[in-house]
Amino acid sequence: MYVMTTATAALPASTPAPVWARRAAHAIALCAVPSGLWRIAMASGVYVGYSDQVLRDVFDIPGWGIAYVVGLSVLIELAALFPLLLVSDRWRPLHPRVLAPLAWTASGVLVLVALWQLVVAFTVESRTYMSSGTAQTVWGFVFAPLFAIPALMTAVTWSYAKRHRAH
Repeated sequence: MYVMTTATAALPASTPAPVWARRAAHAIALCAVPSGLWRIAMASGVYVGYSDQVLRDVFDIPGWGIAYVVGLSVLIELAALFPLLLVSDRWRPLHPRVLAPLAWTASGVLVLVALWQLVVAFTVESRTYMSSGTAQTVWGFVFAPLFAIPALMTAVTWSYAKRHRAH
């Protein structure tokens, strides 16, 4: 005899995510790509504006810094794929009562991190070690898309919470 409990009950069907939310979730994943490629280029020895001495002394490249920089790029890209869970109709690893607060927390953390990164970008190390204005400009272009992520994540989270509020 099979007894259906809340643990084994199927999740109620929800309305599908709007097209704009799906596009925003995919855009989040794409926003992380340029900075990741820039970091991987730096780890690979491609000149990105840092002298060899700065790479050795500050970033430990070559050395453990390569694993850190590449690992950070992979971790950020994996985290950028999280919003796809909020628009997926096929795969739901967590119940909406768990996923919605997790998504709101992620949105809040992303806003705080973006604000902190603005402070860092305009005050300390990142500009100090760069050897040229061109390198700083390229750095700005590849990291700028990251600042769209908090707004996009908040919009996707809001859409998810709105669709699952009734359930």
